Amino acid sequence: MEDAKLFVGNIEYTTTEDELKEFFSAVGTVNSATIITDRETGRSKGFGFVEMSSPEEAQAAIEQLDGKELNGRELAVNIARPREPRN
Repeated sequence: MEDAKLFVGNIEYTTTEDELKEFFSAVGTVNSATIITDRETGRSKGFGFVEMSSPEEAQAAIEQLDGKELNGRELAVNIARPREPRN
């Protein structure tokens, strides 16, 4: 269910996937929470994806959590766009 996947930006670099999952579970069931890391260094790139169990819960997460603070940073929460094909 693609519409239930959220892009989360401005994540504090020390935030864990468990913290992200817990934060989003306040508004619904979280299927997965992934923080994107640099392949070379393994450090967080400051963004990730959260997959909610339904499009309705994803919409609720956007409405309730976009601009909310987690570990000192205001998160940007939007519907994730499909991945662009790489050349």
